[in-house]
This record gives sequence, C-alpha cells and structure tokens, in this order.
Amino acid sequence: MTEKPSHRTNLVLTAMRLFRRQGYASTGLQQILAESKAPKGSLYYYFPTGKEGLAEAAVEMATDLICNTISDLARDHSDPKDFITAYCNVYAGWMEDSNFRSGCPIATTMLENAPQSPVLTKAGEAAMDRWMALIADVFETSGMPSEEAQTKSGQLVAAIEGALLISRIRQSTKPIRDVADMF
Repeated sequence: MTEKPSHRTNLVLTAMRLFRRQGYASTGLQQILAESKAPKGSLYYYFPTGKEGLAEAAVEMATDLICNTISDLARDHSDPKDFITAYCNVYAGWMEDSNFRSGCPIATTMLENAPQSPVLTKAGEAAMDRWMALIADVFETSGMPSEEAQTKSGQLVAAIEGALLISRIRQSTKPIRDVADMF
C-alpha cells in the first residue's frame, strides 16, 4: 500500500505549481492551504518563516525535479546535440501539458524575489549551479573543454528560460524547440 504524501509534501507541491503558474506575489497562503488540503497549523509547523520558507522548499523541490530529468536525459543521450534536443522536447511537453500556463518554477520565483530575499536568492543560486553543472557534464563527457562546457551550459539554460517565456506568450512550443537548433 502506498503511503499518502505528507502535508509538508502537499504544501510544497502546491506552492511549486502555483508559483510556476501565477507567480510568488499572486499566490496567497490561503490558496496554497486550500488547494493542498493541509491544515493551517501544518504550514507554520513545517515552515515557521511562512511563505518565504515554503518558497525555498518549492525551489529546492523544483531543482530536484529538473536535475533528475537532466540526469535521466544525460544517461539516455550522451551526444550533446541529442541531449539538447531531448531536453528541449521535455520542456516543450511540460508547456503543452500545462496549456502554456506554467513557466519555470525556479525562474518565476526568482524574478520576484532575488536579490531582496537572501534566502530565496541563495536557493536560486544553488538551483542554477546544480542545473548548469549537470549540463556541463554532458558537454565535458563528449570531450568539450571544461570552461567551454560551463559557458555553453549557462547559455543553454538562459536560452531555455527565454524560450519558456516566449512560448507561454505565443502559446507555441516552437521557441523551445528552436533552442535545440542553436547548439
């Protein structure tokens, strides 16, 4: 028998989804509580600092999700071009599945909170470092020099983030799929 997710997990998953769709500032704690079906006391039990602590956990969970996806893609696609195409296809699929209502769960939160929230800025920096290191490993494994691989991984993440925005505005996956042709 599978174990039910904890209130903490439900709160974080709900916050991640809502921040991704409507942004940090537009998401209220009451909405998170209602949609997660968690009792109010559990919010402050798990996140004594309130919304900021919850957002930090949401960024960390989103980072784990993205990094697990990248690791799986890297395992299945050792050629950088194949990896990038698969990576873009995953993001395009996520956008289509959300009906173009979701952006990057990390970027949406960071755009509203970095650098004024040191806690969230630190979480965002850690997220980007992990994300880009995994991508750089794909490039390095194919023989690319380390410094070039790190630069290219940053360029790929920046291109994807911009493509997610354009994709959402145009309600088309073409901008995301076009990123694969850039590399």
